[in-house]
Amino acid sequence: MAGTVVAAAAGPLAIHLAGETGRVTGQADALSVSTTRPGPAGRQPAASPVSTPLLAPGHYRARHAKPAASPSAHSRGPAAGLPVHHRHRRPVPAPPVYANPFRAVSGLIPERVDQGVDFGGSGPVYAIGDGVITNATGNSPGWPGGGWITYQLTKGPAAGLEVYVAEDVTPTVQVGQHVTSSTQIATMFNGGDGIETGWAQPGGLSAESQLPVAGGISGGGPFPTMVGLNFEELLQSLSVPASPYAGGPGSGLLPSNYPSHW
Repeated sequence: MAGTVVAAAAGPLAIHLAGETGRVTGQADALSVSTTRPGPAGRQPAASPVSTPLLAPGHYRARHAKPAASPSAHSRGPAAGLPVHHRHRRPVPAPPVYANPFRAVSGLIPERVDQGVDFGGSGPVYAIGDGVITNATGNSPGWPGGGWITYQLTKGPAAGLEVYVAEDVTPTVQVGQHVTSSTQIATMFNGGDGIETGWAQPGGLSAESQLPVAGGISGGGPFPTMVGLNFEELLQSLSVPASPYAGGPGSGLLPSNYPSHW
């Protein structure tokens, strides 16, 4: 009889525990989906959505949502994490070292290449680049028109070399003056001879082509000289119109201290 009473008492308890266990374990699934209740006959069942699970915060998302992927080093790229103004900044190009010395001359006419390069026209003549004036006269024997201006370049691939501007020019600078590509060094006029510009000897005594190291070619030719063609290439790189005689073979030599490419 005692055993029967114990069994009878245990039965409802077991059923009660099993029911409680079922309600606990199934509560999340039952509350996380929409359920329907059976209605009276002939009527549609009423929907009873359950919107908020009774689980701990974040539990549902942890079970059903995919974690957000963190960007890898490859997807972010080398600029990731940098401020916008650093990501899009581009290097500023350096200003040109030399400039067209005849950019303001009116009616510029390219002529022959001899010891230097000849031109016709009138107007201001500028220095090619930074330099120091070593000669400046409007009356130089041996040069038609009389003008003779030289300056030694102090910057760029031709730093240390001297440039001359001669013949139909009047100097607008003085010896020892520092100049840049914005400095007018002479005024070119229509005197019938045009002007000549090219590489000068050290000290600015005359054209470089007359020295033995350059072949010893003076005003009698043969032309064009190698030194003259080299200066013509420099002028063309500065957008000066090419001489019609620029393509011919050169006479003499180009000294080793002169740049061969511009």
